[in-house]
Amino acid sequence: MLKTDEFRVVSQTSNLHPTETTTDAPTHTNGFYMPPAKRRRLQGTLTDLLISEYQRLAWEALKEIINDQVNEVNKSNLSTIIYELLKYNIIRGRGLLANAIIRAQIRSPSSTPVYVALVSYIHRKFPLISELICKRLISSFRQTYQRNDKINCLTTTKFVAHLINQNILHEIIALQILLFLFENSTDDNVELAVELLKECGQKLLQVSRQELDSAFSVLRNLLHQSSLNKHTQDMIRNLFIVRRDEFKEYSAIQSGSDLVDKNDQYIHILQLGVFYDSESMLG
Repeated sequence: MLKTDEFRVVSQTSNLHPTETTTDAPTHTNGFYMPPAKRRRLQGTLTDLLISEYQRLAWEALKEIINDQVNEVNKSNLSTIIYELLKYNIIRGRGLLANAIIRAQIRSPSSTPVYVALVSYIHRKFPLISELICKRLISSFRQTYQRNDKINCLTTTKFVAHLINQNILHEIIALQILLFLFENSTDDNVELAVELLKECGQKLLQVSRQELDSAFSVLRNLLHQSSLNKHTQDMIRNLFIVRRDEFKEYSAIQSGSDLVDKNDQYIHILQLGVFYDSESMLG
């Protein structure tokens, strides 16, 4: 596979348009006459092959650029990374960008606020991209939950919570996830619910206080059930302490991660029970 720099060299040193060929197909081959119609078909085939290869190289180069930029993003260079990404056709590469951001967040959950800040800025200009990210995360939540992959399910839940905090994703998805988890109150399900409430509880306190109170009422009842192990019970007790302090330890918007006006954004309203097209063919 050609690296990005190598691809640029190829692109810069070639004066040919992708639809041009270096030579015409010969009229005679090994002394035999080639009919014009057959020659034109051969020329068309050669042209199609060149175009296909050019597009493949361009796609691979775009993928490498997007991955490199997303993997380098941090709190201090966020604005620079955004500027660099906007130089490229990220609408065409929206699947590549969505995949790069989701994979980066899985590798580094502690950097979730940074990745969500990146999504927030992209969302303001290209809501189609942020919508794709949200749809893929909802799909990922279902898949990791069904596989009993608690670690990645927790990571995905954290990403969803922070998208809600940044007014990219409507809070109804958090409430639906809570209802889903409380339907079968296993230790793992309760742990997922507690972590979700920690991450976006402050936001829910602002916009859905009644529903938040209902969730804590369920947790209070669960706390008295002997079916939950001591670790899970301790998590619930700790969450009540966090709630009494109005989730100040888990601020909805962390300093430096709010690059855009929260009132100047379109909010995606997506449902847990809807199986959205994650457009996997886009990368």
